[in-house]
Order: sequence, then C-alpha cells, then structure tokens
Amino acid sequence: MLEIFKIFFALGWVSFGGPAAHIGYFRHTFVEQRAWLSDEEYAQLVALSQFLPGPGSSQVGFALGYQRGGLGGACAAFIGFTLPSVLLMLAVALLSSQFLQQPLFQHVVHGLKLLAVMVVADATWGMFKNFCQQKLTLSLCLLTAIVLLLIPSLSSQMLVLIIGALIGAFYLKHPTSPGKTSRFSLSWPPLVAFLALFFALPLLAPLSSYWQTMDQFYQAGSLVFGGGHVVLPLLQNALADNLSTDTFLTGYAAAQAVPGPMFTLATFLGFVLHPETPVVGALLATVAIFLPGFLLLLAVIKNWQALSNVPAIAGALQGVNACVVGLLLAALYQPVFTSAVADAYDLAFLLIGFILLKVARAPILVLVLYFAVAGILLGFIYPLPT
Repeated sequence: MLEIFKIFFALGWVSFGGPAAHIGYFRHTFVEQRAWLSDEEYAQLVALSQFLPGPGSSQVGFALGYQRGGLGGACAAFIGFTLPSVLLMLAVALLSSQFLQQPLFQHVVHGLKLLAVMVVADATWGMFKNFCQQKLTLSLCLLTAIVLLLIPSLSSQMLVLIIGALIGAFYLKHPTSPGKTSRFSLSWPPLVAFLALFFALPLLAPLSSYWQTMDQFYQAGSLVFGGGHVVLPLLQNALADNLSTDTFLTGYAAAQAVPGPMFTLATFLGFVLHPETPVVGALLATVAIFLPGFLLLLAVIKNWQALSNVPAIAGALQGVNACVVGLLLAALYQPVFTSAVADAYDLAFLLIGFILLKVARAPILVLVLYFAVAGILLGFIYPLPT
C-alpha cells in the first residue's frame, strides 16, 4: 500500500491536462514503465470507466490500485493521486481570487496545457499500434473519432461504445483460452451501499448543513458521465441558492489549472460552503463526489474481468478498445489541442517536447519544468487571449 501511495502521490503532483491526459500518464507509468498490466488489460479498465458515472481517470487509478493491492491498494491509489489536488485547491480557496488572474500564473498554465497535448498524443499513438491493426478495428477507431468530433456529446460517446461492443461481439470474437472459465460474480455490498446512500442522503439532508453537502455532491457524482466538465452544471444547479456564479467559475478555473482530477472542484466549493468549518466542508464534499463512482466500480470490476473470458465478450472488448482509441483521438483535438496550440510558436515548443520525451527519454518532472518555462517564454512572445 505504501508503494502504491508513493507512486500515485508523485503522479498527483504532475498530472496536468484533465482525464485524457491522466489516462496517458497512467499508461506510461503502469503499462510501459512498471509493467503492472498489459495494454489490453489497461484498455479494459479505461473502457469500464467510460460506462460508469463518476470521474473516469480517477476510477482507472482506483482500479489499478485495486488490482495491485485489493481494496487497501485502491484507497491508497485514490488518496495518493487526489491529495495533491486537494491541497492545492484548499490553498487556492484560502487565497484571493486575484491569484488566478496573475499573468505569470496564466502563462505557466498555458505551457502545461502543451504538456497535456504531448501526453495524450503519445498515449493515443501507443494504444493505436496495439488495438487498431485490423481493418475493422481501424475503422471503428476512426469512425468513433469522426462521430465525436462532429457530435461531441455524452450520448454520442455512449452510443459509439455500445455499437463498437456489438460489432466486436459478432465479428471479433475468438475462442476462450484453454483452462479459463468465466463466471458471473457481481459484488453486491458496494452496489447496496451505493443505492442506500443515493436514497437515504436526501432524507438526511434537512437535518444539518453537513448532510446537505453530502447529499448534493453525492447526487452529482452519481449522475454525471464524462468527467469534471459535466459535473459543473449539475453542481451549479444544486448549489445556486448558496453560491454565486463567480464562485463557481473561480473554482472551475482553479480545478483546470492544478494537477489531478477536476472533481476536486468539490474541495473548493465545500470550503466556501462551510465558512465556520471550511476544511471539514471541503473534505466532506470531496469524499461525497468521488464515492458513488468508486462504489459502482467495486460492484462490477470482478464481474468485468470474469466476463472478459467469454468469446463474445472478448470480441466486444476488442471493439470497445478500438473505440477507446477513437475517444482519445477526438479528445486530442478537442479540447486538448485546440485549447493549447494557438500558433506556430506553441507548435514549435510542443515538438521540442516530443524530442525530449521520445529521443532524450526525459522524466516527467523534467518535462513539466520544460513546459512551465516554455509557457513563460511564450508569454513574452504574445499575450494570452482574454
């Protein structure tokens, strides 16, 4: 557990760029460097996270910790990866909102967005080489990217994954390996806990402001698909009577700027909601928004691995894996590339970053420092748009 915590804690300080970039960081660390699992097994975890509500990249990290060290390992992975972001969001909440408007800070963030472009591109290419070698899988990948670029919505994402699974089940299935059996083994305790909290918290909410915060953030975490960007309108509607729009936007901007999961927006909002006990409010909101996604993951992860040995399911996973590459490809362009690369100067610094990554094999901390400095230098070349 200590090993898992240390690895994820280090990643939590440098994982800029949102869920797509986090998936790239995880793949680079746990598939390429440490070989904890294969590319195929990793893609299955990514695909599973796409079907469940909650923070997708954090669910992947939770699942990686679970496979390595059981429930204790999963909790160590979650705490390690999320703690840096929580600490930074607490610091932002303590400081004036003017901190987010400082030009130097904005330029550093711009440079780190270029880092996210590089990480997502590298992950997309690596997974493409593994999962898109057949004509059918290549077609699924490209069609997924096309659909999501033209119709970027949650329903489109779910639809292409379902279609990819159905096509794979019929046309990509292969015989089960000898000696392997598959058995349905849904874990009921986490599912029961998820449902109990989902229906009980609204009844407890009128009793105190703490229960109300738990209810508001738990419901948001239970209903959101697609990550931190989608949770914003849900929380804004739920908390409209308690917090101003400016507060939401300040927290949202901070969540995009710091490393780690964007769901730590809840840390900022919980801090502001409970001025008398801000740290307690921040921790309650943070736990509440992450908890439903993790309970659902624990309910199905054992069954997910068992079902992967069924020939039709194995074929469906091949189809889904190809679609996951398409998801990353679409995310690489929008929002990762379009929000980071504005002109030839950005592209030039990005290409130098690729040389450092692929040729010099620079460690991630060196790359973070390089892109932070690059952002500052770019600030002298041209001003960022307001």
